Amino acid sequence: MTLPLQQIESEALSLPADERARLAEALIESLDEDARLQQAWDEEIGRRVEDLRSGRVKGIPAEEVFAEMEELLRCGT
Repeated sequence: MTLPLQQIESEALSLPADERARLAEALIESLDEDARLQQAWDEEIGRRVEDLRSGRVKGIPAEEVFAEMEELLRCGT
């Protein structure tokens, strides 16, 4: 047997703030159909940050990237 929405809402609003926050996060996450995709991106970002911090890869200064993009756009490539 399921509780009517109004009763669930009333009971949820009577929870302490931290529990309401946890419930809200769980409900929002349940609406996200791409939760696994987001988790995969979060893991990829973590790997890339670790690669930069450990020195396994070297970053490219933004100025160089922008200059190269400007040049490519000027050449029409």
